[in-house]
Amino acid sequence: MNEKIYILKQDNYNYDEIFKAVEKMFNFYGGVGNFVKPGETVLLKTNLVACHDIERRVTTDPNVVKAVAEILINHGAKPFIADSPGIDNFNRAAQKAGIKKIADELNINCVELVDPVNLNITSSNADYKNIQVSRSVIEADKIISLAKMKTHGQMLLTLGVKNLFGCVPGRLKSGWHYNVGLNRERFAALLLDIYLNVKPVFTIVDGVIGMDGDGPTSGDPYNFNILAGACDALKLDFWLCKFMGAKFEEYPLYNAALKKNLPECNLNPEDLAGDLDQNFKFENVNIPETRSMRLLPKIPFIEKLMTSKPVHIPEKCIGCGRCEEMCAAGALKHHNKKLTFDYSKCIRCYCCHEMCPVKAIEFKQSWLVKLLSR
Repeated sequence: MNEKIYILKQDNYNYDEIFKAVEKMFNFYGGVGNFVKPGETVLLKTNLVACHDIERRVTTDPNVVKAVAEILINHGAKPFIADSPGIDNFNRAAQKAGIKKIADELNINCVELVDPVNLNITSSNADYKNIQVSRSVIEADKIISLAKMKTHGQMLLTLGVKNLFGCVPGRLKSGWHYNVGLNRERFAALLLDIYLNVKPVFTIVDGVIGMDGDGPTSGDPYNFNILAGACDALKLDFWLCKFMGAKFEEYPLYNAALKKNLPECNLNPEDLAGDLDQNFKFENVNIPETRSMRLLPKIPFIEKLMTSKPVHIPEKCIGCGRCEEMCAAGALKHHNKKLTFDYSKCIRCYCCHEMCPVKAIEFKQSWLVKLLSR
């Protein structure tokens, strides 16, 4: 397996240019035939986290998805597009993101990841032995992950590895957030276990226009102007972390991988190929502040004092109720465009913020964090 990561500069979503870039990327690895055989079914795992317009840059761009699917069809494979939004209706989200249109044009299936079954855990250092993913993930011959390059309020960044959390069907995601609570590294360990056992054959990160700030849905579009690919999504994520100017010690996925002694934690400049070198850095990327400062012992009471809490912005609220519906901890109530938080129950997963379509939930630092910052 070619262990290099391959990054191409790409400053627009013109389909012909995207197709050539994706084709060039596959050819660098010896062609798509090195990953997929004719006749095999290939699940294209997009980032379709919620129902948003393409221009918000929350979801994988449809032309990236179309290019990969068309290359696979030309090879004789049988691609289908799939994901599981956190709360939104799948068909509505796929339609709004332009993904359903692509599927119709290419006459391929676009399906929601449902029907949970147990994932076969083969990695010896797994933290979690009982993980359920969609049956479609298990039954597909191959999986190609088509992620979006974004920041993330809880996990700092969401790139190739985290994209596979969407293999967990619908509301089961909320259960995992509730189970891991405030501990980001436990959640990152779960993401690693899913990635290492789902085993996508290839990962492409759409960074032509990604997102910084309060991602993954409420941030601002950022022109990274790249398409990035790799067989090893973890290695790719760590290099993108470096290029974005994020700190490894604040990146839960890196800390979780370090505890597992995974070799990807040691970046080797020889692993880079394409248009960026080891000294490259994107300018002025707005990386979210770490929500939980690890300066005090991990005691539940102290943890919540050290963690930002979600707050409601009434003038932005449209009263959709997604926040209450998504909250696995039952920590908020919604009525007539008014939210009431029970912070004693809140697990600081920030799913309410992530699922709000109009940025009506923001963060407020605790008095203890403000005091220590001074």
